[in-house]
Amino acid sequence: MKNQPITICLFFILSITGCQTGPKITHESPMNDSYVSGRWNDSDARKVAEEMITDCLDRPWLYNFIKKNGGNNPSVIVGHIKNQTSEHIDVNTFIGSIQRALINSGKVNFVASQHERKEIRHERKDQARNASESTQKGPGEETGADYMLKGIITSIRDQSGGTSLLYYQIDIKLISMANNQIVWVGEKKLRRKIERSKWSL
Repeated sequence: MKNQPITICLFFILSITGCQTGPKITHESPMNDSYVSGRWNDSDARKVAEEMITDCLDRPWLYNFIKKNGGNNPSVIVGHIKNQTSEHIDVNTFIGSIQRALINSGKVNFVASQHERKEIRHERKDQARNASESTQKGPGEETGADYMLKGIITSIRDQSGGTSLLYYQIDIKLISMANNQIVWVGEKKLRRKIERSKWSL
């Protein structure tokens, strides 16, 4: 009977600690290529964008444009990137990676997206009403894009038992705004084999 309070106390402590099932958090570098499900993730967006833009800027269209336009770099805008896979892919992350690769290359000028331009134009209208004339930014001074990048992401999944093959294909085109000519076509393929134990959920 003397040990009963101690036993009850230990039981109480163990019951509390046993119920603590919070998540285990591990800090990882965003540059690590970590995969949990094997599906498209931020690492894919970054690597595919960097590789495709590097290929794009190494092609003849860029040299030809600069030569024709007195050494001036072309202006590029990213259009719609379609996700035609069966899963949710945040194409905005992919577009952001493309923008970063283009801007950091120093080989092209980058034009803001349609939604960004709309916000900036609204700000110009506000400046016209409220800002001093010396600091106002008037209309008609925007840089027009010379080329637009458009793309599509597709996928195929083949599965048998606990083994599945996941295949992604990314196609991007660079189109001249002046005459609709396609001056570059890029293609990137990703293929993964995913094996799961029959006991896994």
